[in-house]
Amino acid sequence: MTEKVGLVAGAGSFPLLFAAEAKKAGREVFVVALNDITPKEIERYAVETRWFRLGKVGGPIEFLRDSGVKKVLMVGSIPHVSIFGGIVPDLRAAKLLLKLRDKKAGAIFTAIAEEFARDGMEIVSSATLLEHLLVKPGLLSGKKPDADTLKTAAFGWKAAKTLSAFDVGLTVVLRDQTVIAAEGLEGTDECIRRAGQLTRGRGGSALTVVKVARPTQDMRFDLPVAGASTLRVMAEAGASTLVIEAGKTLILGMEEFLAAAKDTGISVLGADDNTFAAS
Repeated sequence: MTEKVGLVAGAGSFPLLFAAEAKKAGREVFVVALNDITPKEIERYAVETRWFRLGKVGGPIEFLRDSGVKKVLMVGSIPHVSIFGGIVPDLRAAKLLLKLRDKKAGAIFTAIAEEFARDGMEIVSSATLLEHLLVKPGLLSGKKPDADTLKTAAFGWKAAKTLSAFDVGLTVVLRDQTVIAAEGLEGTDECIRRAGQLTRGRGGSALTVVKVARPTQDMRFDLPVAGASTLRVMAEAGASTLVIEAGKTLILGMEEFLAAAKDTGISVLGADDNTFAAS
């Protein structure tokens, strides 16, 4: 029997990448798509796609359950600012929100996973079928960062890990061991643009971008991703080095990513806690 898999699809290329890989692997993909968020192209990979407004929980769960799905992925970005207004929750979502200890992404996603479990469905790792795209430790592209850049990256690693532990963001942008910008709700690319604006015309060394996973990263939710677009934004902002966490960060479109790294001359380093252990 062909395995059925459910996909709660957010924005960006991540859900398209998974859906294409799942279809190629012979899975039947049933997609919960979000109005004005999920790319319309998702339908080409799905056995069935059902569209919902953001804030609906009961309908999506019923759709996937009645389709015979047992395993579900939550993939793609969803604007976190939406939790502060602009959505109309259904009854099941309203009850869920009332039970939340806070409105951080981790708490919301964990509560949603518990709702799916009540109906016999398991939320699984968002890297499922895409494990080959997880970053490996070591230099992925470009020249090995020099000693000063590595010191800056080590400092940035500690800063990003501290901030991500409080669910502030996953990315920091630095120059000479000084944090120029830290990611908030705006996302990685906008954080990098902001750092570029703050340092433009002021001279000094190139910027270093460090992106990590949370210290207690749940592989089911909000997995860090990187793509070619981020490298292009870095080049415009005056950044020369990208450090991303190995084993917990997905590269979306590996060939395009490596081509963009070569074109921009940006060095990309896969790192883990051992990389900067002596720093």
